[in-house]
Amino acid sequence: MSDDKHLDSLLPPLRLDRRGFMATALATGFAAAAGPVAAQSVIKTSAEGLTAGPVEIPVKDGKMWAYSAAPKDKKHLATVLVVSEIFGVHEYIQDVCRRLAHQGYLAVAPNLFAREGDPSKYTEIARLQAEIIQKVPDADVMSDLDATAKWAAGHGGDADKLGIIGFCWGGRIVWLYSAHNPRLKVGAAFYGPLRGKTDPRLRPHFPIDLAGKLHAPIRGAYGGKDAGITQDDVAAMRAALERGDKAARASVIDVYPNSGHAFHADYRPSYVKEDAEQAWQRALDWFAEHKLK
Repeated sequence: MSDDKHLDSLLPPLRLDRRGFMATALATGFAAAAGPVAAQSVIKTSAEGLTAGPVEIPVKDGKMWAYSAAPKDKKHLATVLVVSEIFGVHEYIQDVCRRLAHQGYLAVAPNLFAREGDPSKYTEIARLQAEIIQKVPDADVMSDLDATAKWAAGHGGDADKLGIIGFCWGGRIVWLYSAHNPRLKVGAAFYGPLRGKTDPRLRPHFPIDLAGKLHAPIRGAYGGKDAGITQDDVAAMRAALERGDKAARASVIDVYPNSGHAFHADYRPSYVKEDAEQAWQRALDWFAEHKLK
């Protein structure tokens, strides 16, 4: 099963200093690699009433930029880490942060590809995968998410109310982070790869390998027509969750039979409005059910 089939999406411009890997400019727009933008369905969420924009997050070996959005002048907010698709923190991911902020959350989307390069410079997904995405160690991602959570706790967030949401590449990360961070309360994974080829240095585990060791319950949203993440994968993951710990057994995977991959991505032809809206509302309800707010 090809990992390329799992990983679809998009981003905007962003410049990096490889030695310090702090982006010098906030990404804007959408990335060329994802193809033409479906302008008629793109959701534009206002920043009115929010504090929203780029922030700088210290990490173990440098500084990483992120996009943050929160209700203006509010403190002790529940935090949601937002994990992007392979194209990074582009306009869609920034908009997701604003959507969450309007729900009362501090939402932060870190640039998790900063060490490897700038996804916005790529026009071909195959090259992007080979030259950036496949070089990102899971260990760095876990560490960077921990750093993002720490930053949020010092900038208006409540350290005891931590959630995570991710899309495509980021959906896989949601499952992994639940197994990594015992302080995580809840998560939502949109069509993240569940099993695949492991690598002892870069990707030692896929979600199915860690399904029995979750710290927080995850709600998954998967397309029934997704050719990359098959229904056999979903069935195997469900079975692994049923054999797992309390958080694993409390996890849920919803399948949307009429949707394929990336059905929540409103800027792409893959977008399915009805399913995207239902999956989004289910994620919000899931967060509330597990007392994130």
